[in-house]
Amino acid sequence: MGRAFEFRKARKMKRWSAMAKAFTRIGKDIVMAVKEGGPDPDTNSRLRAVIQNSKAINMPKDNVDRAIKRASDKSQGDYKIVLFEGYAPHGIAVLVETATDNNNRTVANVRMHFSKSDGNLGTSGSVEFMFDHTCNFRIPAEGQDAEELELELIDFGAEEVFEDEDGILIYAPFESFGAIQKELEHRNIEILSSGFERIPQVTKKLSEDEVADVEKLLERLEEDDDVQNVYHTMDESED
Repeated sequence: MGRAFEFRKARKMKRWSAMAKAFTRIGKDIVMAVKEGGPDPDTNSRLRAVIQNSKAINMPKDNVDRAIKRASDKSQGDYKIVLFEGYAPHGIAVLVETATDNNNRTVANVRMHFSKSDGNLGTSGSVEFMFDHTCNFRIPAEGQDAEELELELIDFGAEEVFEDEDGILIYAPFESFGAIQKELEHRNIEILSSGFERIPQVTKKLSEDEVADVEKLLERLEEDDDVQNVYHTMDESED
């Protein structure tokens, strides 16, 4: 198996366990999708993907409909994706994806989280190159052969296809998202969820005490309302 498989295995059930936080994240994704392509999922592929993700976390349809209606209101401000880069203790690189409507607030908060956790907020480009920006899709396993599907989707950018207990996962470079989404829909293959992740190219194994130091920063960041995702180079695999 490749790095995407190991990355997913290590992170499974570890992050985004709080349902309220997940709902907030999807709500922001809906606003950004509607602002970009309109409120009709039939003509807005990005919104279509977000609605699929809302179903995957059992977000009530009423919540989704309200979020779309709210996002369609011209008085609703937009969110911007802002990337922060830095280091946690013990040389662990950290990449923080935020969705914010107030950049000054977000910058101040992220800087505070790094400072209070003995980390250092870096400059743009200081650690981003250590991660591969990928897209992923989860589809039902029933009626599908992962190896065969991988061969069929290589031409659309797929790099890694594997099965776990929740279905089949397809990983590809970030820029292949649209092509793979279109092909899966063309084949009438249900997309259970989709998204983007940044997979570390190299990870570092830490002692139990060192892991605890890094976790302090990761937890502070993940609890911040503006933070969508946190990625790092700490090895989370089980011995």
